[in-house]
Amino acid sequence: MVEEPPAAAKSLISKISARYRKSSFAQFVSYLGPALIVSIAYMDPGNYGTDIQGGAGYNYTLLWVVWLASGMAMLLQYLSGKLGIATGKSLTEILREKLGKRLYIVPYWLAAESAAAATDLAEYLGTVVALNLLFGIPMIYAAIFGALDVIILLTLTSRRFRMLEEMFLLFVSVISIGYLYEIFIVGPDPSAIVIHSFIPMFPNNGAIMIAVGVIGATVMPHALFLHSSLTANKVKDNPQPAVKRRMLTLHKYENIITLTIAGFVNAAIMVMAAAAFHTGHSNVASIEEAYKTLVPLFGAAAGVVFVLTLLSSGISSSVVGTLAGQSIFEGLLGRKVNIWIRRFITRFVNVIPTTIAILLGVDPLNILVYSQVILSLMIPLPMIPLVMLCRDKKLMGEFVNKRMTTMLAIGFVAVILAFNTYLLISTFFSL
Repeated sequence: MVEEPPAAAKSLISKISARYRKSSFAQFVSYLGPALIVSIAYMDPGNYGTDIQGGAGYNYTLLWVVWLASGMAMLLQYLSGKLGIATGKSLTEILREKLGKRLYIVPYWLAAESAAAATDLAEYLGTVVALNLLFGIPMIYAAIFGALDVIILLTLTSRRFRMLEEMFLLFVSVISIGYLYEIFIVGPDPSAIVIHSFIPMFPNNGAIMIAVGVIGATVMPHALFLHSSLTANKVKDNPQPAVKRRMLTLHKYENIITLTIAGFVNAAIMVMAAAAFHTGHSNVASIEEAYKTLVPLFGAAAGVVFVLTLLSSGISSSVVGTLAGQSIFEGLLGRKVNIWIRRFITRFVNVIPTTIAILLGVDPLNILVYSQVILSLMIPLPMIPLVMLCRDKKLMGEFVNKRMTTMLAIGFVAVILAFNTYLLISTFFSL
């Protein structure tokens, strides 16, 4: 029989436990989740496609675009999460109230859904390719099996949302550690990394296309919609100002830490492609080509790790796409949607074009970069309203943006719009 600890010991244990629960670290761990989930959107298969093309084709010269995109993403995601904490509502819920009439709401909803569909297509393709490369499953069957990825994951975590957040910690760890290994294996040029991290340049018009794709794969519309929804759920049970202030602090630190990690992973993908492929294999333009080139150069282990990170990225980012689509639908239309129905519809929409492409012998991965360009053109959809709402004193109260934050956000909006405009003009005159 085990003896109970004496009363003094029990009292001491109780005090230590209470002190731990009040500690900043414990509160951070308890809060951790919203930025962790959306960080996956910044290292999804779309990033693989654009970063591999950028690194293989242009060496390290577009690395500065990755850092720029990561910095813009960090600020905009902070504003999205801040909006949810300050108002207790998602960005889409607020926009529904602001737009008012269905005449304005429905077109906006359709455009937002288009951005979510383009996002999910890239994520789905990443899962399909990973299954094909890792297990040798023919593409046509991988397209079918890949449609079940999120359904299985959401089934396993359906009873507790916290378990889903813990699963995302695992996915981020797999991707991060995997790319740490890849960088170690390929041995990049440190001086070139430093130089091209700070010196902006475009070797040619094709590089601009890739740069816009990198921005579209990093600053993603669906993630801006979703973040506010996730943080709003954190404060709905206790909307007191003191709680919101504490939540905002935790949100800031989580945003900085998780999106910094995502930024380094994003950069690591391009650095790996530059070091491994640019000299002698600069024509590598897809994930499949990258894998087939990587194995002979650096061994089977490098190829397996590469595909495992891709599989983790594809599955987890698909979950983000599902959650974002649900937030868009419910927030803008004001109606609840069953997450399983949402998943089936989204996957069905993406399975059709992918299957047709495979049957016609077309590489479906060619869609990846173009889908990211579409996303970049869709960024203003949530971005501009987000910046405007966060500077609204009546809506945000004490959490309204400082003037410097607003000016910086407007500057980022201008940069993104300039990239998109240049792309459109270049494309038009090249026709």
